[in-house]
Amino acid sequence: MIYYKTEEEIEIIKLSGNILGKAHAELAKVIKPGISLLELDALAESFILDSNAKPSFKGYSGFPGTLCLSVNEQVVHGIPNNYILHDGDIVSVDCGVFYNGFHSDSAYTYAVGEVDKDIKLLMERTKDSLYLGIEKCIVGNRVGDISFEIQNYVESFGYSVVRELVGHGVGRNLHEGPEVPNYGKKGKGPKLSEGLVIAIEPMINLGKKEIIQENDGWTIRTRDRRPSVHFEHTVAVTKSGPEILTTFKYIEEVLNV
Repeated sequence: MIYYKTEEEIEIIKLSGNILGKAHAELAKVIKPGISLLELDALAESFILDSNAKPSFKGYSGFPGTLCLSVNEQVVHGIPNNYILHDGDIVSVDCGVFYNGFHSDSAYTYAVGEVDKDIKLLMERTKDSLYLGIEKCIVGNRVGDISFEIQNYVESFGYSVVRELVGHGVGRNLHEGPEVPNYGKKGKGPKLSEGLVIAIEPMINLGKKEIIQENDGWTIRTRDRRPSVHFEHTVAVTKSGPEILTTFKYIEEVLNV
C-alpha cells in the first residue's frame, strides 16, 4: 500500500530523521580501526533510546540489532557482531528511528582509516547518485525517473547496480509502497504525488551486480566479493519539490566533509 502523508506527518518524520542524523554522527566520531561492530550497535541504541525514540530495526522480522552493519563486500543487512574494524575497511551503517508514530531510514558508508582510491571514488559517486535520484522526486514524475538517474550515472563509471534490493515507502510502517529500484526506465513505475515519502538507497558494487545471502539468513554480500557501497535518505515529495527528511549534516560536520 502507498500511504500519502500530511504536512504535519512529514514534519514528524523530519524530527525522527534529525534524531537519526545525530545518532549517525555519534557513530562517525568512533568509527576507527579497533572498534567492534557490537560497540557501534550499543552506542546507537543508547543514543536513540535517550532521545525518546526507538530503533526501527531491532526485532523487525527478528533482526537482532539496532544497526545493519555491512563491511566491505557486504551490501546490506549485516548483523552486528564481534568483528573489529581495520584500517582500509568500509562499513555501511543503515539505521532507522521510530519517533512519535513514524519511522525514518538512512544509511551512510564510512571509510575506516585510509581506503583505496578506487573504493573512495565508489563512495563519492554512490552518494552523488543518491542526490541525483532525489532531484527527480517531483510531483508528476515516476519512480522510474529516479531509478534511471541513479543507474545511468553509476554505470557510466563501470559500476553495477544491485537488482534484488530496492528503496521503499516510509511512514507509520518501516517498509511501505512503492518499491524504489536503483535501475529502470524514465517514465515508468508509480507516479510521484504530493505527500509521498520514500527511502532512496543506491546499493552500488565495484564489481558485478550479483549478490548472495550468507548463512545467517540476513547478510547480503557481493558474489565476487568486491566492495559495495550504500547511501540512503528518506525524502518527501512536496508541491515545492523534494524535501530530504533525514540528514547527513551532523555526520559530515564530524568527518569534515
